[in-house]
Amino acid sequence: MGAIEAWSLWLHIAAGTVAVAAGVAALATTKGGRRHRQAGRLFLAAMAVTVATVFVLVVLVPTSFRIVLTLVAVFSGYLAFSGYRALSRKRPSDTAHAADWLAAGSVVAACLALGVWGVVWFLGGSSFGVVMVVFGAIGVTFGGQDLRSFYHSEGGAWLVSHLQRMLGAFIATVSAVSAVNLTPTLGVLAWVWPTIVGTPLIAYLSSKYESDR
Repeated sequence: MGAIEAWSLWLHIAAGTVAVAAGVAALATTKGGRRHRQAGRLFLAAMAVTVATVFVLVVLVPTSFRIVLTLVAVFSGYLAFSGYRALSRKRPSDTAHAADWLAAGSVVAACLALGVWGVVWFLGGSSFGVVMVVFGAIGVTFGGQDLRSFYHSEGGAWLVSHLQRMLGAFIATVSAVSAVNLTPTLGVLAWVWPTIVGTPLIAYLSSKYESDR
């Protein structure tokens, strides 16, 4: 392993660890409070480093596993970015910027590729293809929702959008960490257990905050 790859790998691992810790802190603190905002900013910064370093790693050694992790990183990074951007569109007069359109279009394209590749893997006999299809479908769904929402104001839906995307980014990050460390023991389950656990939480909190609007 070369020096650039080694440093990129360690930075990637450190940033992923910080992202998970910051995500837990954001979940545990009062929504909208100072500590919650600080944890959210740290989570966003750590996610940016995680995504940037995974691109370096896949360029240096483009293995299939790293390519999949890169596509998942695009997916999770977009959720964090769009969750943050939802806070910037609280008022009906606030509109999507070019960066919003570019990010949403990119994640739809990346997740379509991830889903199609997953189908190919599944048809080739790899059960991991199911994981790729699930992540791809979620990414296309969120990206597609955002592209549609850019045409009209979401009104008070920004809070639920922020919640869903930040939690989704956190779940995807935990999934990647779990996959790297637990796949030899749990197999495909190492990738999907965070989604299985986290999806009901997203549904519950979305319903709660939707009813409070």
